[in-house]
Amino acid sequence: MAILLFFVGHWYLSLFTQTFFQHRYAAHRMFTMSPLAERLFFILTYVAQGSSFMSPRAYALLHRMHHAYSDTPNDPHSPHNSANAFAMMWKTRNTYQECIQGTSVAAQRFEGDYPEWPVLEDFAHRWYSRLAWGTAYMLFYINFATAWWQYLLLPIHLMMGAVHGAIVNWAGHKYGYQNFDNHDKSRNSLFFDFLTGGELFQNNHHKLPSRVNFGVKKWEFDPSYPVIVALDKLGIIQLKAPRHLSEVVA
Repeated sequence: MAILLFFVGHWYLSLFTQTFFQHRYAAHRMFTMSPLAERLFFILTYVAQGSSFMSPRAYALLHRMHHAYSDTPNDPHSPHNSANAFAMMWKTRNTYQECIQGTSVAAQRFEGDYPEWPVLEDFAHRWYSRLAWGTAYMLFYINFATAWWQYLLLPIHLMMGAVHGAIVNWAGHKYGYQNFDNHDKSRNSLFFDFLTGGELFQNNHHKLPSRVNFGVKKWEFDPSYPVIVALDKLGIIQLKAPRHLSEVVA
């Protein structure tokens, strides 16, 4: 039971930091927050993602490229440009490293307006940081696992952020339905998107990239949206006014 609770908790906490901080805040700037709140969410993201931590800056660059070149050969993670999900993940990993190192020419036009904390980001990418997190996960399993099959979940902990990204980018551009013709292959993959925190409403998001609620139809529920609204009402973040009328009406 402890292993399953740990896995589910890690899954959703890591998922929330990715969709809230790296995607909706860093890449799209859907809301603002104070410098102190930004640092606290930086730390939360590092702790939640652990060995699979992704730089918000590099994430923003990758995601902005994805929107600009959706499902074309220049898309850093379209399933239609890779033979399988693992090949797509490897291509994404290589482009991410180029963004980290500043060698991506394609990413240059998308530079700027994202949160940065060089000291923490550099530390998080060091081998000893990733090894420490992996060791912590392993020790937890050694102490609390009650069956051999539970160890099969351990690799997912190690690559949690990459696994989330692979599910969203592969399924979100191959399976499901379309509300809009975006001239790409984006899809809404789940009727109720509980497993990925709203991220699998890809077709909606590609049509309305500044809309903080990824659900558009009345029956499309984005589970991250109520949390973001609550954070706004508590004064922790400040939602921006919608830029277009289509972003207001669901």
